[in-house]
Amino acid sequence: MTDFGYKDLNVLYEDNHIIVVLKPQNVPSQADESGDMDMLSVVKEYIKNKYNKPGNVYVGLVHRLDRPTGGVMVFAKTSKAAERLCDAIKNGDFEKKYLCVTCGEPKPLNGTLTHYLKKNEKTNTVAIVPMMTEGAKKAELQYSVLETKNGFSLVKVTLLTGRSHQIRAQMAFNGTPLFADAKYGADKRTLKHNLGLWATILRFSHPTTGETLAFIAYPPEDVSPWKAFELGRYLNIAAVTDPYGNMKNYIDYAKTEGKKED
Repeated sequence: MTDFGYKDLNVLYEDNHIIVVLKPQNVPSQADESGDMDMLSVVKEYIKNKYNKPGNVYVGLVHRLDRPTGGVMVFAKTSKAAERLCDAIKNGDFEKKYLCVTCGEPKPLNGTLTHYLKKNEKTNTVAIVPMMTEGAKKAELQYSVLETKNGFSLVKVTLLTGRSHQIRAQMAFNGTPLFADAKYGADKRTLKHNLGLWATILRFSHPTTGETLAFIAYPPEDVSPWKAFELGRYLNIAAVTDPYGNMKNYIDYAKTEGKKED
């Protein structure tokens, strides 16, 4: 999505300290060698134009989504908010849940995956390696299979660590690569579609008020692989898509006091 700009930005929530947005698939989180417009630059441009700010606008990138992954992201609008959100991530007070579609059904149906990952910068992939490998980083996630249809499974994933390509590499190593994930061995029939991975729920404490905030976003229900599953059964929120598949109105925003959507 090379023509994505600040006028296309879907803002879920904004105040003086943070801005929460919906990242489309195939847009990088920050600038890369492709030169394509990235989320960090788009958010800066949005704030600059909305508030008519001269010069450079501060926006803090506190977490990332892989380029082919869509879903919820939060950015900091002040350095203090960025510092506190980064601390929350380090301390585990930053909950990230994903929906993914796998080729095959993960076994067991509910489980925890713990591996050590090492990134290959040349190929932009990560590999499962022995714990003592130099440069290896621990990766841990919990998953639950929600539904299986025609050889594909809808899976809920909670990240316990935040590593590059973590869900993609761990699910592939478990024998069930993600739908349309060419890097990690997906069924070739799926490769014409977008990656079956979506950042669905983001929960954290507000960096200044301490209030628990939860943001929930549906994947695009009218396209593969998501249209094969009854997403509403699992998220309990309404989703609407426009006729062109644009990422408009997929979002429900929930402000809670520690309530879980499990």
